[in-house]
Amino acid sequence: MTVLILAAIPLGNPDDASTRLKESIQSVEYVAAEDSRRFTRLCQDLEIRHNAKVISFFEGNENERLDGLIAILESGKDLLVVTDAGMPGISDPGYRLAREAVARNIQIQVLPGPSAVTTALLLSGLSSATFCFDGFPPRTSGSRLAWYEQRAEEERTIIIFEAPHRLLESLEDMRNAFGSDRKIAVCREMTKTYEEVARGTISEIIAWATSKDILGEITVVIEGFNPDLREFGDDEIVAKVLARETAGELRKEAIVAVAKEIGVAKRIVFDVMVQQKDKIR
Repeated sequence: MTVLILAAIPLGNPDDASTRLKESIQSVEYVAAEDSRRFTRLCQDLEIRHNAKVISFFEGNENERLDGLIAILESGKDLLVVTDAGMPGISDPGYRLAREAVARNIQIQVLPGPSAVTTALLLSGLSSATFCFDGFPPRTSGSRLAWYEQRAEEERTIIIFEAPHRLLESLEDMRNAFGSDRKIAVCREMTKTYEEVARGTISEIIAWATSKDILGEITVVIEGFNPDLREFGDDEIVAKVLARETAGELRKEAIVAVAKEIGVAKRIVFDVMVQQKDKIR
């Protein structure tokens, strides 16, 4: 049966390549590679040869390549998909091809292995109980700041990728959205000779990033929001209670609900409503 093979590629250290990856490279007739030169270098590092036809498959040509790659699979040939590093489909080409394969009942096989997302998460020392991956932030500052603000109260650990030349600006937008004291880790060149992990508060990492030239592949891990630290002003508490009253709740019910929502004792909400009664009228 024809198989679409999505294979994890070492992040930097070729010794992380699996035996299954090496065998697949040597056996398939077609390889879709994000960068054919890097694929050739990988084979050299692994000391293996391939006889496959290598097809360029990257973000800029992904959509126009889909029909041709599906045609290869429907002709009865297996297709191996590799990116420059890590797992295809994770902020790299592969997801759309996998979706098309599923729609055509083409078998998919994943060769598991290195992932920048989980590697950085473990290197960060931050909570891995629950986490999310959000790809690359927007490139422009205004959009990027809004993007971070939307995630300011995300309680899961957040993992993102960022380009080295945008890292400092991105960190500054992050500070504006999350505050100075949120813990983060910047993981650079993971598994490579010059691997570096900088851990600290956002302000501390900004100082670190300002002190040097940042090069290489960057993955950032951000501590999740702690709801116990949420602070609400009196006006905001009043507005929440009044909004529930407008929706039909009795004041007592609204006070109980708001107290539960913001994580405080209902007496605190009640006292605020009493203190602000002149404004409420």
